Amino acid sequence: MTCMQRRKMAAMVMALMGAISLGATAQSSYPSQTIKIIVPFTPGTGMDTIARVVAPRLSERLGQSVVVQNLPGASGNIGADAVAKSAPDGHTLLMGANTMLMASQMYKNVAFDPVKDFSSISMAAYGSLMLVANPKTGIKSVPELIKQAQAKPGSINFGSPGVGTPHHMAMELFKLESNTFMLHVPYRGSAGYTQDLLGGEINVGFLPVHIAQSFVKGGRLNALALGSPKRHPVALDVPTFAEVGVKRIDVDLWYAFFAPSKTPAEVVTRLNTEIAAIMRQSEVKDILAKAGMDASASTQAELAAIVVKDYPRWGAVISTKQISAD
Repeated sequence: MTCMQRRKMAAMVMALMGAISLGATAQSSYPSQTIKIIVPFTPGTGMDTIARVVAPRLSERLGQSVVVQNLPGASGNIGADAVAKSAPDGHTLLMGANTMLMASQMYKNVAFDPVKDFSSISMAAYGSLMLVANPKTGIKSVPELIKQAQAKPGSINFGSPGVGTPHHMAMELFKLESNTFMLHVPYRGSAGYTQDLLGGEINVGFLPVHIAQSFVKGGRLNALALGSPKRHPVALDVPTFAEVGVKRIDVDLWYAFFAPSKTPAEVVTRLNTEIAAIMRQSEVKDILAKAGMDASASTQAELAAIVVKDYPRWGAVISTKQISAD
């Protein structure tokens, strides 16, 4: 080995040792201050519930205070943007959801990129949506709905809690895949939408499976299909869209934790380990189940893959249907 080669080898060893030292320092000193979990929606929402269940348990496991801060606005874009711009040190986290992938593409001049500006930590929970119809329509199955909607385009309406909500986006995806046209009636929140769906002013629409099933059992709504890859335990008699012949309708809501991009890998790994362990606790599963959510956990890579897959999928729906929240 020549003198020059020995110098290069020594430099490489020193660089590697420096990287290892930095990583070890980041991991051993973390967390060094209070951790904030930013919830980009108001208190009482699904994201808020998960964050407040996780916060005290994460605090106990990390030995540091963990607080929840609600920063709502622009369908979650304001809170997400704040996290994207925060210091990448693991002390500011985002309680996110797939709605972030939708909302960021429905507003103009969004400053963050949901794929590039966040480090995926772990999945937290899923929420399933069920397509239902008011009994007054006489529609009892997805094939019946498609047949009626194609025979008289625009004769059937559907509702949602608002433009760009998961309920709305799920229906737009269904319309694309089934080649149908139905009129959208957006509401300002779930209460009015659900009330009019039950009353018959709204013909069809999506509802969270736990809520929908209670009305289905009471005879107030007809269950048509579940927007999940497989049947749900609370509604095992309701088929999935795939089972009734409509493909690519996977419209599960998912909730997950993110950190700003460039957060040290060792810190993200530590957070993944702790949060995933929390989401697997029986007590946590029971609490979220009562709120209509199914606790879940994932690796960082699994969550990142879901984000990369879902972002263009919803982007295609938004651009094709020209959906805008501005």
